Amino acid sequence: MNILLELFVVTFRVLWAFVLAAAKWLVRPKEKSVAGQVCLITGAGSGLGRLFALEFARRRALLVLWDINTRSNEETAGMVRHIYRELAEAASAPKDGEKDALPHCGLQVYTYTCDVGKRENVYSTAERVRKEVGEVSVLVNNAGVVSGHHLLECPDELIERTMMVNCHAHFWTTKAFLPKMLEMNHGHIVTVASSLGLFSTAGVEDYCASKFGAVGFHESLSHELKAAEKDGIKTTLVCPYLVDTGMFRGCRIRKEIEPFLPPLKPEYCVKQAMRAILTDQPMICTPRLMYMVTFMKSILPFEAVVCMYRFLGADKCMYPFIAQRKQATNNNEAKNGI
Repeated sequence: MNILLELFVVTFRVLWAFVLAAAKWLVRPKEKSVAGQVCLITGAGSGLGRLFALEFARRRALLVLWDINTRSNEETAGMVRHIYRELAEAASAPKDGEKDALPHCGLQVYTYTCDVGKRENVYSTAERVRKEVGEVSVLVNNAGVVSGHHLLECPDELIERTMMVNCHAHFWTTKAFLPKMLEMNHGHIVTVASSLGLFSTAGVEDYCASKFGAVGFHESLSHELKAAEKDGIKTTLVCPYLVDTGMFRGCRIRKEIEPFLPPLKPEYCVKQAMRAILTDQPMICTPRLMYMVTFMKSILPFEAVVCMYRFLGADKCMYPFIAQRKQATNNNEAKNGI
């Protein structure tokens, strides 16, 4: 094809992509069904992972829950089973003159104690899932940790742990479950990253690096699936602002700005993410202001970004959190007589 003609076609497709994106803002796309599909969630024992499990359970997905903490993972499973029981009761008593369109289908929840920071643990647990449950259709890479130390005070072991759990684990879980998705040309891979994977701040170098890595992995994987023309496999990148799960307790921006940009409620964050997942949205930033911040970071000079950070109080927003972590560590050492 003549290069000028091809350039015209590409320009038209780019403009059409803008039109479609605008249309989705005006008209909410229909959500797809995940009923009966196997959905695996890492870090399901608490925080966003637990809320994702409950949301997928309400949509009749078959849940596979991974967490390093067996007790908290079982607590999440108990909540999921309660939802399944409610769905079963509702299904067994349809309204007069109506047929139940979504049967209970014998939904179950499976729990596995897995340290996603250990490659062999991921692969062995994935093999158990395939044998005991079946092939995974929806993979939610959610597990995450934070060290809470300044770079020069952070032990190398904690830096490695942050990178393994927050970034490397995505490679291992995807390698474990993607082959069957490719064979079937069906599946959905969700990367729960962070706004700190799009722009950074001081004091959390290891966390930012791990989330930037997760974002880069996700984007490259998405392009690889497109290049392979595997349009049946969807990907969604979730990049929320600070979420009030306790993970970054103490983090504060400028007090005059905080009422306009408070920490996100976990329930709101997950509901927004679920809407994006179920409508095959490639990326979701919450709140929408994060899109603007990312764009401005890309076009403004670095010194201009620094000025904005200082005005917002974002340059040292993690310092109170790190100080609390350090104090808690010192208190624990004192109690243990170290």
